[in-house]
Amino acid sequence: MEKYSRWSAAFALVLATAAWGGLFHVGKLALTNLDPFWFTLIRYTGAAALLLVILYSRGEVRWQLLRQHWVRLLYYGILGYGMFGILVFVGLDHSVPSHGAVIMATMPVTTLFLRWAFERQRPQWWAWGVVSLTIVGVVLVSGVLSAPTASGGHTATIYGDLVALFGTLGWVTYTRGQGKLPQLSVIEYTAFTAVLALPALFLLAVLATMIGWAHQPSVDNLVHVAPAMAYIVVVATVLAALAFNKGVRQLGATQGIVFINFVPVSALAISAFRGSMPHAMEIAGTLLVVCALLIQARLTRPRPA
Repeated sequence: MEKYSRWSAAFALVLATAAWGGLFHVGKLALTNLDPFWFTLIRYTGAAALLLVILYSRGEVRWQLLRQHWVRLLYYGILGYGMFGILVFVGLDHSVPSHGAVIMATMPVTTLFLRWAFERQRPQWWAWGVVSLTIVGVVLVSGVLSAPTASGGHTATIYGDLVALFGTLGWVTYTRGQGKLPQLSVIEYTAFTAVLALPALFLLAVLATMIGWAHQPSVDNLVHVAPAMAYIVVVATVLAALAFNKGVRQLGATQGIVFINFVPVSALAISAFRGSMPHAMEIAGTLLVVCALLIQARLTRPRPA
């Protein structure tokens, strides 16, 4: 039964990360009509509504848990849905989908160092090699070492990639937060954090609009992105978040987040399928990141008793 549970958790994590690989491509299209602030607000408004429907369909909602832990849930919701959701797509607006997917793949390494900082669990010797491989891979994918062409057709995406990299800290913290609230089910943790984050996302969108960082979308903009947002809300947000949190709940944050390494693989596969073949540097960088994370997965796998 335990072996079946681990396999089902792994399958759920693979589904989630495959959906996120598509998210970067669909999200890039949506950003032509929505800025990252309003995009994130609309995305999680739809996601929160759908999550509440799922929660109510399961029976009585334990609102007392939300009231009891609302401060911690708000904190994780803002970091996971706000910081991660906005900054990753701000970065994507200045980068390309395959780069954003590789940036997400650095989160297992980030998790190791956050555990070192906050839990005093120092990374083992091999972690430094994993970090080195990951950094080299991200540098290759970002194009920072590539010189622009004379026509200006190829430029480095380092700014967008660094913004997205910083944004991933939010999702790592959100993932680790689930272990701090074991009394909540997967659907409760996912739904409550999304609901509590909405007011903050709304205020951020309004503030960004007032200072000129964002632009309130028109009805035409919303109609144009409706098909893309349907995929983003239903598949890449609600279903992916539930599947990811289910896998993390069963395998733990350190093991579960390693599956993020499938995101760049699926994103590059989608790029190739759409006829946009990745450059040699992008492929090499992606392989380095994936190899580093597979090494980490192998070395951190629980040993049988």
